[in-house]
Amino acid sequence: MTESLIRCGWRGMAGDALYEAYHDTEWGVPEWDSRALWEKLVLDGFQAGLAWITILRKREAFRAAFAGFDPEIVARFGEADRARLMADPGIVRSNAKIDAAISGARIYLDMREAGEDFSEFLWGMVGAAPIQNRFTGVGEVPAQTPLAQEMAKALKAKGFKFCGPVIVYAFMQAVGMVNDHLTDCFRHEPCAHLGHEGRR
Repeated sequence: MTESLIRCGWRGMAGDALYEAYHDTEWGVPEWDSRALWEKLVLDGFQAGLAWITILRKREAFRAAFAGFDPEIVARFGEADRARLMADPGIVRSNAKIDAAISGARIYLDMREAGEDFSEFLWGMVGAAPIQNRFTGVGEVPAQTPLAQEMAKALKAKGFKFCGPVIVYAFMQAVGMVNDHLTDCFRHEPCAHLGHEGRR
């Protein structure tokens, strides 16, 4: 049955059960939860220079290493935690990316303390509703957009790192801020009708 499904033509996805499951159940589904959005932004930052499947295969190890991406815990990480993370073969070991994750947790908490919801901050930039694209081929899908540039600039102004426009656009696609499933992909129409369903 699954062999007959038409999916987006991502390189390396065909036949990879983990990658196909991610495409079929997560990518392009609107995410409204602030903590989950922050986790995805951190993981996309770790992806910089790498393939997403690399991060996907390490995601559970990342979650274990970063205390389930609980911002309150990660914000308290100190030198011992940095050393532990740099010694963890299950994740991407980069001092700069680890430091960005820790500082990002602190910024997230500062925003919350100031009454600024992370989800509302991000979704507000896309009009609080998913943008519906109708691309027919992988080559049509942009690596970044003016809106991604705007969001990257806003995140950087807050102090977040590893959030350039290419990373941010990949993030926007993943969390359903834009529906970039190709029109012949079996997930395009279902994602187009998700909207605010399930918003907390």
